[in-house]
Amino acid sequence: MKRSIYRAIALAAITCFSAYSIVNAHHRKIDPIVSTEWLAANLNSGLIILDLRVDTAYEAGHIANSINSPADGWWTTSDDALLLEMWNEEALRSKIGDLGIDGSSKVVLANTSLNDYDRAQTDRVAWTLIYAGLANVAVLNGGYTKWVAEERELTQFSLLPEVKVYTRRFNPFVLASKRTVMRNLFTAKIIDARIPDDFFGVTTPREFSEKDGHIAGAVSLPTPWVFTKDGQYKDRETLAAMARGVVGYHCFHRKNIVYCGVGGFASTWWFILSEVLGYQNVSLYDGSIQEWTRDPYAPVQKFTW
Repeated sequence: MKRSIYRAIALAAITCFSAYSIVNAHHRKIDPIVSTEWLAANLNSGLIILDLRVDTAYEAGHIANSINSPADGWWTTSDDALLLEMWNEEALRSKIGDLGIDGSSKVVLANTSLNDYDRAQTDRVAWTLIYAGLANVAVLNGGYTKWVAEERELTQFSLLPEVKVYTRRFNPFVLASKRTVMRNLFTAKIIDARIPDDFFGVTTPREFSEKDGHIAGAVSLPTPWVFTKDGQYKDRETLAAMARGVVGYHCFHRKNIVYCGVGGFASTWWFILSEVLGYQNVSLYDGSIQEWTRDPYAPVQKFTW
């Protein structure tokens, strides 16, 4: 009897997860992660390729038909000194339109992939564009680094985009505030994407935090675990196993909120959970531990998993 019940629960969980994967995939016309082989075959298919490297690197050589848009121009510092904060809607609309992007665009992001921060930057831009209402945003697996390693063709011709008026409706549900986290502290799955030392509270000196430890009740799912040694995403099966082991299967009744130090690393697990694995109701707490630990009443735990 017990065995039958366990089987029924497991089947329901798998069915729920699969259903959300299908719903999430329905709106996409390109995969969330694309290979260098795929991009090489589709360079002239109307894609908008954004090169997220600094302008001097872009000018020295880049993928054909790509437009330069350095990653650090996709976020701002708030008036109260919170880092990596979202631009206001008007500024973001203008930026996206200036790059020739409209609601039907298929956008591929290419950046260097030499370290976890470069990779997270790329995912952060992807999350920003999806927040702005774009459905078809993809990340180049291995990025510009892999493209060069494979000795694929480069150009120094700079493409100037045709400016558009961007009118897509924004998706506020992927962005969580401190208030949202506080109100869902005991019902949502709060996911900390920092390295384990930061989560556990032993990092010296602290990075972006005024207290040691993590948001009370959070689970640890470090962003560096997502990538292979050569800077590519691990295979989908491995990523799904990580998510199931820490986050569990997902259904409508529970929110999933990802955070990190200032909102960089968190974007990687947001992108994996939402776009690759098909979890729904996933949001990113942009203020992250930097904002949370400024509040003396926001609970923090140390030395707990």
